[in-house]
Amino acid sequence: MQNKTLRKIKYSLALVLTSICLAGCASGGGEMPAPPGNSSSGNSNVSTPANSSSSGKKEETPAVQTPQKGTRDNSIRCLVPMQDGINAINGDVATIDYSHASDGYVSVKYFGTNPTIKLRITGPDEVVYTYDLKTNDFEVFPLTGGNGDYTIAVYENIEGTQYAVAMSEIIPVEITDELTPYLYPNQYVWFNEKSACVKKAEELVYSANSDIDAVALVYDYMITNITYDTAKAESKPVNYVPDVDEILSKKTGICLDYASLMCSMLRSQGIPTRLEIGYAADAYHAWISVHIEDVGWVNGVIEFTGDTWELMDPTFGASTNDATLKKFIGDGTNYTLQKIY
Repeated sequence: MQNKTLRKIKYSLALVLTSICLAGCASGGGEMPAPPGNSSSGNSNVSTPANSSSSGKKEETPAVQTPQKGTRDNSIRCLVPMQDGINAINGDVATIDYSHASDGYVSVKYFGTNPTIKLRITGPDEVVYTYDLKTNDFEVFPLTGGNGDYTIAVYENIEGTQYAVAMSEIIPVEITDELTPYLYPNQYVWFNEKSACVKKAEELVYSANSDIDAVALVYDYMITNITYDTAKAESKPVNYVPDVDEILSKKTGICLDYASLMCSMLRSQGIPTRLEIGYAADAYHAWISVHIEDVGWVNGVIEFTGDTWELMDPTFGASTNDATLKKFIGDGTNYTLQKIY
């Protein structure tokens, strides 16, 4: 990988748990500011050097050089979820379309009248994923538990926190390519070819010669242009789903926002990327992993030294520069993975 594309990834990064993660993500045992049942640009902390001299005369701003096109194809490659109805279950209040379960996703549409609806997906790995159904149109959800039977259940609110099963089905799933669930958009990572973040990714990776270069360039952009929104994190938004273009526009976000935005950018470039949720020490947190051809899954990279990948967490990369982070992260054992999107 070219050194210039790694200039920010080679930062010595740090974690100050009390001010960054514990304040930023919910503390252990609490609820992460993320959808129920689970979990940009312009850095306000970076000042622009003044174009002036001691004489008061304004100095000429150097011309910005146009980057040279890299050998990697930077064309947009957004996969589009479909609801063909070839394999679908129609209930009284909802439709479960699993026509493309082999691609690693299922689509669910609620058309009843109850205002508060939850969807629960339990895969063969027995991990339970709970979502809110937020629209009366099809919404897309990943199948990340591998091959086997998935139980998909729609719940309607009775009162308070009580829900009743409105529809429940077991569907067999055999995923053709284990990487495709991490290329399609889903409720947590929602984008399409018209998304601003997709166009931004196309621009960012223009000079890349490889997928590793592309990851480095997007990561570089994330940690130098997006600030951490402490106020938003402390408010612990309930039933929160990231809007990646809003995050890109506002140039700030919480850990789930960072992960969702970077995930969207890389998937739109055909790079399989997992949004992962779990614990960093005792703080509930979100981060990403990427799949590089001939390398495999790079599980949580934060730095590429030239021959070794280490944990990639764009939130920590953008939030701090103390040299203790690498010691905290180490081989990744301080991170406990719970769910993948």
